[in-house]
Amino acid sequence: MAMIEGIGIVNYRVLKHVTLGRLWDTPDDQPLTPITAVIGKNGVGKSSLFDALGFLADCLKLGVEEACDTRGRGGFDRIRSQGNDDLIGFAVCYRETPHSQRVTYLMGITKGDSGRPHVLGELLHQQADEQGSGVFLLMYEGEGFAWKGSTQGKRIDGEELKGPIERALFTWISKELIGEKESEAESIEIRDKRKLGIATLGALKQHPRIASFRQFLEGWYLSYFTPDAARGLPLAGPQKHLNVHGDNLGNVVQFMEREHPGRFKDVLDRIAGKVPGIDRIDTLKSPDGRLLLRFNDRGFTDPFYAQQMSGGTLKIFAYLLMLHDPSPPPFLCIEEPENGLYHKLLEVLAAEFRSRATGEKDTPQIFVTTHQPYLVDALKPDEVWILEKGEDGFATISRASDDETVKAMAEEGLPLGGLWYSDYFDRR
Repeated sequence: MAMIEGIGIVNYRVLKHVTLGRLWDTPDDQPLTPITAVIGKNGVGKSSLFDALGFLADCLKLGVEEACDTRGRGGFDRIRSQGNDDLIGFAVCYRETPHSQRVTYLMGITKGDSGRPHVLGELLHQQADEQGSGVFLLMYEGEGFAWKGSTQGKRIDGEELKGPIERALFTWISKELIGEKESEAESIEIRDKRKLGIATLGALKQHPRIASFRQFLEGWYLSYFTPDAARGLPLAGPQKHLNVHGDNLGNVVQFMEREHPGRFKDVLDRIAGKVPGIDRIDTLKSPDGRLLLRFNDRGFTDPFYAQQMSGGTLKIFAYLLMLHDPSPPPFLCIEEPENGLYHKLLEVLAAEFRSRATGEKDTPQIFVTTHQPYLVDALKPDEVWILEKGEDGFATISRASDDETVKAMAEEGLPLGGLWYSDYFDRR
């Protein structure tokens, strides 16, 4: 399954310039791990980081203007870092398979004369060999070139791309578009500059590499699960995947019962072993076609329904279903999964994260933000990133393994969560 190696964010709220993992071919930067946790105090930007990932996915699905306005973001000016008129930019570096070459996507959003946000430029390129990289898509202000099939376009000296992503977003994209069209390139003009080029071209069969990245980005899953949503009464009918709010939890249970009974039994066994009393979970269709999610407690004859269950029980059940999805998303993001969970259940969840995020085929890459030491205890120094607020009010981020003291203490067997709780991470 595809794996993200690096993420870069420019001018998104307090994330004025934040990079996680490896974007360029630089030996000092290590790629992101199959499981990544971002920790930090309140107000340092954890929610902004989670929302930035959701914003990028929304740009593909909705277009950049609607993405700025949805989920309570309040528009372009509200999400752009305060005190500047520069673009909002993103960079994503990933591999389609563990042994394939790295692919990097750059995208910048700005505000035009009309005062409405639009896409300034896009670049999709693949590291080809020691001589440089090859381009699949190059767009600037709605115009550019795309190379069909697996053909790569302009060769890029890898040194040109190393360094701050602002340089690539501000300078390189526009500079490279100056020049004559190459014979293998197809000229592209996007009528609506609020739409991403990868959204349009990624739907075409003749651009398989662009389509592959679009499919990868479309597959990102950001969980906005709330127990109240899961207590609703959806119309009956099996559904393969849990939606972002979890209001189709019963429908997913229907699907798992019908199509993957063995996997569903495994989830139930895990729940029964950790949540006191739970013996069985199933569904019942009401006379008006609504779906009731039932929890059978071994000490009672009559079942309890989702409306009567604790938020923590619903949450751990939903997360286990997500983690054991037969066709999981390539990138699974959860903001503060500990909210509402008993600490022993959090240990269970951390163990499930560890068992599922292995980097192997058909397993998701997991990204969480958290302020719970119990969850961090289950992680390694290279899996934990510390988000802090600098003197200028903007966020800075570093990996726990970059601190030699923390790294050495973890190697001696001291749990990371305990070190964090003891303020070792605050001495950076």
